[in-house]
Amino acid sequence: MRIGLLTEGGYPYVGGDAGLWCDRLVRGLGQHEFDVYALSRTEGQEDQGWVRLPPQVGRVRTAPLWTAHDDGVVYGRRARRRFTEAYGELLTAVCGGPAGAPDVPGSGADSAGAEADRFASALYELAELARDEGGLAGALRSESAMRVLEHACRTPGALRAARTARVPDLLTVAAHVERALRPLSLDWYEDDALGSADLCHAAAGGAAALPGLLARHFLGVPLLVTEYGVHLRAHYLAASAQDEAPAVRALLAAFHGRLATEVYRAATLITPGNSHARRWQERCGADRAKLRTVHPGLEDARFAEVGEGLRGSRSADPGALVWVGRVEPAKDLISLLHAFAEIRRAEPGTRLRIVGAPAEAPDAAAYLAHCRALAAQLFPDEAEGVHAVGDNPVSFEEIGGPEIPSLADAYACGALVVLSSVVEGFPVGLVEAMLCGRATVSTDVGAVVEVIGGTGLVVPPRNPRALAEACVALLRDPERRERLGAAARARALELFTVEQNITAFHGIYLEIVSHSPVRRPVVDEEGEPLPFGVPAEAHVPGRWTRTRFVTERRPRWAEGAPVRATEPAESRTTELAQSWTTELAQSQATEPAQSWTTEPLPGQESLPAADSLPGPDSPLAPMPAPESMAGPLSGPGFPPVPEFASGSAPETLFAPVPGPIAASSAGPEFPPVPESMAVFASGPDVLPAPEPALAPGSMAAPSAGSDSLPVPLPMPGATAGLPAAPVPLPAPVPASVAVSVGEGA
Repeated sequence: MRIGLLTEGGYPYVGGDAGLWCDRLVRGLGQHEFDVYALSRTEGQEDQGWVRLPPQVGRVRTAPLWTAHDDGVVYGRRARRRFTEAYGELLTAVCGGPAGAPDVPGSGADSAGAEADRFASALYELAELARDEGGLAGALRSESAMRVLEHACRTPGALRAARTARVPDLLTVAAHVERALRPLSLDWYEDDALGSADLCHAAAGGAAALPGLLARHFLGVPLLVTEYGVHLRAHYLAASAQDEAPAVRALLAAFHGRLATEVYRAATLITPGNSHARRWQERCGADRAKLRTVHPGLEDARFAEVGEGLRGSRSADPGALVWVGRVEPAKDLISLLHAFAEIRRAEPGTRLRIVGAPAEAPDAAAYLAHCRALAAQLFPDEAEGVHAVGDNPVSFEEIGGPEIPSLADAYACGALVVLSSVVEGFPVGLVEAMLCGRATVSTDVGAVVEVIGGTGLVVPPRNPRALAEACVALLRDPERRERLGAAARARALELFTVEQNITAFHGIYLEIVSHSPVRRPVVDEEGEPLPFGVPAEAHVPGRWTRTRFVTERRPRWAEGAPVRATEPAESRTTELAQSWTTELAQSQATEPAQSWTTEPLPGQESLPAADSLPGPDSPLAPMPAPESMAGPLSGPGFPPVPEFASGSAPETLFAPVPGPIAASSAGPEFPPVPESMAVFASGPDVLPAPEPALAPGSMAAPSAGSDSLPVPLPMPGATAGLPAAPVPLPAPVPASVAVSVGEGA
């Protein structure tokens, strides 16, 4: 699939935030194609250049956030009115304060939702205006924009701090909002840009996720947001360190809060890096069902030698504490130095090695100098003898020197790793120490407890005495240190490797694409759209994308000719008729003819006329009647007669008919029946045969029911002039007998 990777101040720039994990993600998912859309923060960052990109990166598009080029767009009257209304709605929602603010009258769930909807509608209206007119840079820096901001701050119901804003404060807020909304004027929201991506993956919130919001709004591209450090929390921390007016801090916090809420609402899935970031996102309005925690992954190979004891056992100082990281006020090295003073009183031979360079913050260098001065004051140089040179037990070092050539060597040089931060997101340095198999003592901040689990000691922040007691306990128990270090390495290998990080994002990509509709229409040969023409599996190489020719195989029980469970009535009737015709022909050839009787039947005054009787050569032969005309026939040559529904046969089964009656067949499938076999067939598919004229005093045989099968029965005895077995007869039977089978046969 094609993924649009959105970054701000990070990948692909050298040394950017989150650049390392983005590079590992792109290189680890070589089966996908990546398009990088990067926002640069400073001019110096652009001058540093890019990292070496892997071949799966198709294209890179950048845009600066540190400067705004004049787009030269001049709005007409209608466009200016449209901008004023949309920008006014946006700022009114911002000045309403964050959701549930205590100083906003009537704030609550309903009002917060209404303000969030107002902010989102105004934001997308500004984006559509920028798309229609060609940009927003000039309008956001215009005098009318300042008037709209001032009017929003003076509106009843605005934040208390916003109502006290002065003109310099309004200028500062307007400049910050204009910088944050610069992605609205980019030309990335076309079908050949972000519209060609299957999903957008924002590496952070805030401005980095804003292009993803617009791609989802304009083009329907699903958005995935990953935050290893919550953008809103980072803004709060940065604002607290700056000397800004209360009105500026309140308005900017409200703006970033509204933006974060909309990002979380519009995102398809959100992947926090730890439970600490997850709690922040839920507090800002993220739906819990959208959250998928994905821990950042580190390369464990670089720490394998130290973690497996190949180098660590030889170079580790059993009495040394190690601190590794960037020197800045949030790391609280002051508390660490005071804790080390108590450790030295309990264990005089202990050393503290602080490994790291100052951070990029302007006050980081001054903070490092202050820490050096405090260490020199607390621990004056000590010498073993009168002629020995004094040495300070606290050392400040950097990676790359002769004693610490690599990061793994920094963790290997001590027996215990210490973390004394007061503010921490995801403690990467702590995970590195765990991969090196080192026991740790940490402060309970950020995601420290989640990372450590039960493999280290955790103490409250800004508590030097508790930190010192935990360190002394582990320094005096080497076996406990070894057990905690081994457990820490096993935990880190299970949860915090690059492989598990890449596997998690690969599954999330497939989940998002499988639930997203196909946006690019796929048509058939006639130009008609094909629904589900591009399924999610088609984007991923695998067995399901290869053409396979499958031969049609039937199960073993289906082999051979099909067998009917019930034989059709027509076929049974045809077979019976053919067999009876064969038997009739054989009997005609072997048995002699029977003579006619000359006595009348009971109830007859005289015999029929001679011309009405069949002669010896007539096909209709006389037939001896059974002893009982009402009982069922039995004996050789007689088929079994089924029982009737009532349990008894009808009173008259055979009736004398003076002349031959033509048999009616059940359909064209029946073979011709001899005239001597006068059978009336019936049923829904058989036309009724014409009833013959009966002789006076004779009775017609009962007709078959509607559900009976038209089965011709053989005549008992001799047929067509052939004699049957001798049967005593009370009287001669004339002509033939018409037989009909009743219902139930």
